[in-house]
Amino acid sequence: MHLSDKAKSSHLYSEDLRPTPMEERHWGTWDLAAIWVGMAVCIPTYLLASYMIKDGFSWLEAIFIIALGNIIVTIPMVLNGHAGVKYGVPFPVIGRSSFGINGIHIPSVLRGLVACGWFGIQCWIGGLAVYSIGTTLMGIEPDTALTFGKFIGFAIFWLLNVYFIWNGMESIRWIEKSTAPILLIMGILLIIWGATNVGSFSKVLENSNQYAVPTAVMSDKGIAINTITDKDGNKKAQEYRLITNGKEGNWQKIPANQIIPFSSNVNAELPAIQFKANDAISSQVAVQAAKTDNEQQGSRFWKYLMWLTAMVGFWATMAISIADITRHSKTQKEQVAGQFIGLPTTMILYSFVGIFVTCAAATIFNDVLVLEDSPWDPVTLIGKLDNPWVIVLAQIFMIIATLSTNIAANVIAPANAFSNISPKNISFQKGGIIAAIIGIITCPWWLMDEISGLLIFVSSFLGPILAILIGDYFFIRKTAISTEDLFLTDGKYTYQNGYNIKAFIAFIAGVATALIGYFVPSLSVLYSSSWFSSFAVSLLVYYLFSYRDR
Repeated sequence: MHLSDKAKSSHLYSEDLRPTPMEERHWGTWDLAAIWVGMAVCIPTYLLASYMIKDGFSWLEAIFIIALGNIIVTIPMVLNGHAGVKYGVPFPVIGRSSFGINGIHIPSVLRGLVACGWFGIQCWIGGLAVYSIGTTLMGIEPDTALTFGKFIGFAIFWLLNVYFIWNGMESIRWIEKSTAPILLIMGILLIIWGATNVGSFSKVLENSNQYAVPTAVMSDKGIAINTITDKDGNKKAQEYRLITNGKEGNWQKIPANQIIPFSSNVNAELPAIQFKANDAISSQVAVQAAKTDNEQQGSRFWKYLMWLTAMVGFWATMAISIADITRHSKTQKEQVAGQFIGLPTTMILYSFVGIFVTCAAATIFNDVLVLEDSPWDPVTLIGKLDNPWVIVLAQIFMIIATLSTNIAANVIAPANAFSNISPKNISFQKGGIIAAIIGIITCPWWLMDEISGLLIFVSSFLGPILAILIGDYFFIRKTAISTEDLFLTDGKYTYQNGYNIKAFIAFIAGVATALIGYFVPSLSVLYSSSWFSSFAVSLLVYYLFSYRDR
């Protein structure tokens, strides 16, 4: 991987982007597995898994979708990681061969901006944990609204991230390897907590079946309700009231058959319903219209497809930029083993933790009367505990988990992407600081509720990038790339003024395929499966345009 003086003097070269020599590669199988433990054990993983229960899936269905999605995404992850090991350069450099020395800025910055958005979200989540510690230690009640204290917590956690950014890749490797065992232990402790308080491990899973049924559905006989039971199987809710056209009715006792008498005109707006038990009052839940068997089956199919796409899209960004990490590995065997050990297994394990603990918490807490009010994220769950020192310790674990995820998943890629814009002027550290600042500008406190929809939308742009990278590297170049030309302004990867037009035609074709499904309802399957549809179209188009270049 020796570069000529001409390549080193090029404005495309910098010490941060140069091929990593073998003597500087210290990431073995377990380092790569540890970095995936650090990235996968995070609150968004927990949220996605628990939201699947909220969306009507059984725990077994949710785990199946999660396992399938993560096995699928690990395959292109390993394929794309091959170039990082072989040539020792990060994604923005290896991508010059397929997109051109200037064209690569578009996909790399796009990928970087997505990471910046996630960086901000993770910083906000970590900041909420800091805020929770502060309110617990000061003995004050946490506020559900946006407060100055939450922004202070956000600032503290943001600065903690900046510290590791400034200290570079070896500090990142250290924190990932150090925190991996702590994060796994935390997951096991959460499962023990849930099983102990409900009665047994199997009892939690048995109780979880009730969460696949909607809280309130309109039927011929009235409104069929499904409120949460306690650990002994007794319904916790005792009374209900209907909210019709914004007007609250009187509290009434829930009938023994769990069906509330109600008649409604076909075109009338369905009411909302609220439940009560002692001093606990649930949030208002919209009554759903009954569906036919065919409608239920069709709806369930689209839910499967949507969530599978979301699961693949969850790590689609990392699949694109995985060479940023695998360039520090010595052998292909290590990167393949490390990624397959680390990614699918950790996602399955921690997703199960999220599902299990969410179901347990819904049973345990007396003020949770309907599934909609269950503590879906661990920060909220921990905040409901009684012992202040347990809360502080648990929130420290949350901070560790969020920090390890944020640094590895949302800093390395944008740092390299921004550095690649002007290698001589922007170092890895400066690129990371730029990413951190953009993370603030994205206003993550407003993005939190849009995660799953955002993942599907972003997937339509990321699938084509990955397809072009893999198609070019394996099918067109047969893994043979000129490292020298990656750093030359007049080399073979200059194309047309630094842009490979074929790659961008394929990219546009893939994105357009997915977005057609967004705007044309009859083709919605293309959008619901955006990562798959856009990936396939871009791969095919790029191959057809480039096969003569082989």
